[in-house]
Amino acid sequence: MLSLKVILDRLKGQGISARLVGDENCAIVRVAGLLQAGQGDITFLNNPRFKSLLNDVEASAIIVKATDSDQLSTNHIIVENPHVAYAHVAGWLYTTNDAEAGIHSSAVIAASSHIHTTASIGPLCVIEADVVIGAGCQIGPGCIIGQGVEIAENSRLLANVTVCHGANIGCRVILHPGVVIGADGFGLANNDGRWVKVPQIGGVVLSDDVEVGANTTIDRGAIEDTKIGRGVKLDNQIQIGHNVHIGEHTAIAACTAVAGSTHIGQHCAIGGCVGIVGHLEITDNVTITGMSHVSQSITETGVYSSGTPLETSSQWHRNFVRMKQLDDMVRRLKKLENQLHANENQDEIK
Repeated sequence: MLSLKVILDRLKGQGISARLVGDENCAIVRVAGLLQAGQGDITFLNNPRFKSLLNDVEASAIIVKATDSDQLSTNHIIVENPHVAYAHVAGWLYTTNDAEAGIHSSAVIAASSHIHTTASIGPLCVIEADVVIGAGCQIGPGCIIGQGVEIAENSRLLANVTVCHGANIGCRVILHPGVVIGADGFGLANNDGRWVKVPQIGGVVLSDDVEVGANTTIDRGAIEDTKIGRGVKLDNQIQIGHNVHIGEHTAIAACTAVAGSTHIGQHCAIGGCVGIVGHLEITDNVTITGMSHVSQSITETGVYSSGTPLETSSQWHRNFVRMKQLDDMVRRLKKLENQLHANENQDEIK
């Protein structure tokens, strides 16, 4: 439970310009949706299209923009970005319980590893030689930490995370269940039709404040490291290939696959089920919408899309037939244009 005064002070502590209108002693115990909220709840309005609903809100407090506060009689906090402020408040009200420091009796830990006394190691963990686990880390049940891995302070690995040898995990990193960091990249050489495995001797570096969703995999580099920048957020079931670099504060949605050696810039937003070909460069501040196929580098900031929108099956089949005819149609059109141009030149000569 937090009072509105405490919430206001904490928002300001996060660098958010916030102003409270109403009772600073009002107690907040939960967050809730705009129309589901009641006494003791705080909610938020971020989209002005729903401003008309404010008259029906029964929450104890609402987080709003200044332009949406004029009709409110209930307690409200005015900020520039209500969604961001709400995220902070929800985090404070629903803080994840810290695991108790110590090592579970069923964990298997190499003698040469160093685990900070404030770290927590859950049941059935395996920690190999020369691992370093920093202060306040939480290693959930069933995690496997390979030789030489370093995990910095206050990072959390949930259940059944695998971090392969030589990876480096920064501060406050969150790895959700089933994540695999540092498996071999897909490195193969073709010898007369037979594939020869190329040893993957690089590592993986996850910078501070990275979050990786459930069952996402990040491959180790072939020679140099795969690198994930500060503040990057990866959704569930994403594949990041070897030697990929992802710039700071980029977010990637579920089921996207990034092939090897592609470099993605800072502050990019990549939708779900996007396929990105290897050895590309994507500049900063690029948005790629879901189901897109990226087959060439993107050098200019902007929003990019590809793919075919959903339509009836019969219409799709007709369009597909026309698509196969496009090349022939273009050639015929070009021929007609050349003929027309030749006729115009003859008329000018006459």
